[in-house]
Amino acid sequence: MSDLKIYFKKAIKLPPKTLIKKIHRRINNKIYYSIRARNITKNPINMDSNIFKNFEPNINFLFDINKKERYIQELKKSGKEEQIIEQADKICNHIFNLLGSGDTNLGKEIKWNEDFKTGFVWENKFCKNIKTLDLNNNADVKVPWELSRFQHLPTLGQAYLLSDNLKYALEFKNQIEDWIKKNPVEMSVNWTCAMDVAIRACNWIIGYYFFKNCSKIDKKFWIKFNKVLYLHGKYIFNNLEKADQYNGNHYLSDLAGLIWLGLYFKNFKYDKEEVKNNPKIWLNFGLKEFEKEMKSQVNPDGVDYEASTAYHCLVTELFLFTSILCSKNNIAFSKEYRDKLEKMIEFIMNITKPNGYIPLLGDMDSGRFVVLSDYGRARDKRDFRYVIALGGEHFNRDDFKFYSSNNNNQTSFWCFENIPKIKIKIKEKLSINLELKTYKDSGYYILRNDKIYIIIKCGPNGINGNGGHTHNDQLSFELNVSGKDFIIDPGTYVYTADYKLRNLFRSTSMHNTLQVENIEQNSFEEKEVFRISNEANVQLLDFSDNYFKGRHYGFMDKAGIITEREVKLEDKKIIINDFIIKIPGSFRFKKFIRFHLDKDVEIEKKHDYLILTNKKIKIKLFNLQKNEYNIEKSWVAKEYGIKEETNVINCEIKNCIINTIIEIA
Repeated sequence: MSDLKIYFKKAIKLPPKTLIKKIHRRINNKIYYSIRARNITKNPINMDSNIFKNFEPNINFLFDINKKERYIQELKKSGKEEQIIEQADKICNHIFNLLGSGDTNLGKEIKWNEDFKTGFVWENKFCKNIKTLDLNNNADVKVPWELSRFQHLPTLGQAYLLSDNLKYALEFKNQIEDWIKKNPVEMSVNWTCAMDVAIRACNWIIGYYFFKNCSKIDKKFWIKFNKVLYLHGKYIFNNLEKADQYNGNHYLSDLAGLIWLGLYFKNFKYDKEEVKNNPKIWLNFGLKEFEKEMKSQVNPDGVDYEASTAYHCLVTELFLFTSILCSKNNIAFSKEYRDKLEKMIEFIMNITKPNGYIPLLGDMDSGRFVVLSDYGRARDKRDFRYVIALGGEHFNRDDFKFYSSNNNNQTSFWCFENIPKIKIKIKEKLSINLELKTYKDSGYYILRNDKIYIIIKCGPNGINGNGGHTHNDQLSFELNVSGKDFIIDPGTYVYTADYKLRNLFRSTSMHNTLQVENIEQNSFEEKEVFRISNEANVQLLDFSDNYFKGRHYGFMDKAGIITEREVKLEDKKIIINDFIIKIPGSFRFKKFIRFHLDKDVEIEKKHDYLILTNKKIKIKLFNLQKNEYNIEKSWVAKEYGIKEETNVINCEIKNCIINTIIEIA
């Protein structure tokens, strides 16, 4: 389906007034951008450098680089020194590992507008005329965007702090100058997405605070640096990714960028021409909109409404880091905002499995806001305990601190240098296992005891039913026993680089739920990779005392079937009952229950059950209808860009009910 057809298909679903406004805006934008493209091509965007001659930011930043010895002492104590130097040396040698690429040497001259995984290069031209999404090739625009976020700057800064080696400071300077030269304002692929412009700006600001005292970085560089950084703010403010109805993490990132830049430039004496677009306006607008987006994007239960656990963590990062920066500069958000942010961190704590990883329900693109610790390290991208730890300091929550205490991540230290240890008595009190949890607004249900963790999805599609980062995972679940993953959600793998695999990973067949032939719970168009319909209309029927029961209608119109699932958790046993309710006029279709296994799980077939083993932990899986289990090959993607082979247990259903019992061996 062509882009134009997709646009019209979406447009006719809008209310008439909204549609008229959208068409009017589209026409105006086309005229405006056509004129702007012509003007910028002839006269590249620039500002008078003299305006920035005497500018220096004057804010309380996340960390105080003047306390150099304190930071060095802590980094050495944590055992991170060698790791930081190693990663910084890789950065100096232009070796990057991004989005599943593995360590890749980008050469002496970095091609900032290249997907170095495929070799595809986006030509420099007016950013609105650059086609970032082309499903006819395997290029992934996220690769140059990810590199140009400059999330590696804190590692360079920490290496410089530890060693006083000028090569790290000069690498920072050279990379910034090279990027500016090769990415003229609004004239490259790295200006096409305001979200990435904002994240880059925030990381440049972090870079400034690491290297501002370096005598070998001259004033001329800082003038150029601040000028282009200022132009980042102007671009974001004029290109906000605000949707007609529902905003997402992109708009929130734009706002975070405006707040950070508004603070950084708060004492900047701007030119008369900048009166209508200046840092004070950016800051006030960003703060006001941040409050609004906390109300609209985060459900009452404290969960981001995009129906993705990983994106919830990214959104929490955006809110949390920005809130901490604001609090250091005596800017306070409302109590309602703070209460919801605290709930967001509670959700991450509660969904985190005993192995320290979140379940990958919905999309996962390995996205981060800023990376203050462990950049480039072989860290599992499902580990978000550093966010819980950061929340522990911000809200002074001992449970947050305790449940994140063994992740050895230094993020909190960079924002709160004096971190008191948890008292032993509190540790003992908090050693009790987390209880069962319900998130009815967002559709996540957690059953658990001292050995078993189960999370079940039974809730609305993302962004108020509009899909986006949603998968067809209704009534699907993950199972962790004694800290080992057994039944998991296979993840995401990629977005636009391979739309067929994108669709496979978000399909019903890739989740631990009922599959009716090749029918989807919620329909989606093959090439609409970020949209999914809302046909399942899920219902929670019961949740209490380690018991769950839910229903969805995704197969009702397509196959004449309503499906229900109940899950009972006992001491060392899980009982799963799947019910198929046929309505009059139902059709004959093959039906399957599928269980996707972690790649480390070994399978042993017995006469009437399976033994599943993961690192000496064993469970038995029984099917009371004696249906034969077939073991098939499948994929799992624990981070964006990497897929690994695993097994899936596939059982065809002959009756209207299937009983599955899982016992700890």
